[in-house]
Amino acid sequence: MKVQYKPKRNLLETIFQVEILQGMALTLRKMFSPPVTRQYPDEKPPMYPGFRGQHALVRDPVTNDSKCIGCMRCATVCPSRCIQIRYHDDERGKRFVDQYAIDVLRCVFCGYCVEVCPVGAVTMTEVFEYANYDRAAIHYDKGALLENWDNFIAQTGYDETYVNPFWRPRGIPASLLPASQRMNVPDDWTIKGQFVGTKVRQTQESDGSTHAEESNV
Repeated sequence: MKVQYKPKRNLLETIFQVEILQGMALTLRKMFSPPVTRQYPDEKPPMYPGFRGQHALVRDPVTNDSKCIGCMRCATVCPSRCIQIRYHDDERGKRFVDQYAIDVLRCVFCGYCVEVCPVGAVTMTEVFEYANYDRAAIHYDKGALLENWDNFIAQTGYDETYVNPFWRPRGIPASLLPASQRMNVPDDWTIKGQFVGTKVRQTQESDGSTHAEESNV
């Protein structure tokens, strides 16, 4: 590696502080140049697929309650332990969710809870403007999470079948995914469109050689 040092200043550059003048000239040029920042909140940023925004519980249109079945997968996989679930079983063994709470201030927005949900009950919407001065207001209970979903549906026009295809884990065959996540995704999200580890690479190469031999025959 070659280290290049700044050339030494001569006497005139030292007297007139050329670096300061250069910095002021740059500031003056940028002062009259058009702004490059987005003028928020007048200009809203576009929301792209896979955005990890405000948490919500999907409302079941039949029961008018959450679609959550209390499997505890989201609470188990959560790395920050910000999901609390309480449930009870009736005399027939059917499970009912009594409490579902998310402490958003502890959440790291990894999206694991959305990926593992087998029924698509929990989601992260495209809403990003929900800052608050009260800590309790960002600690969402079941009612608040359902209200977040209702507001999201009202703003976007989606329905209870909303599932963001980009929440689908990369390289996982559709047969291993929950039924709620078996959706069409771009080619680079399928296992054939990417290499995931040495075993997958070897499998793809062997399949390619097998197909080539069959075509030659």
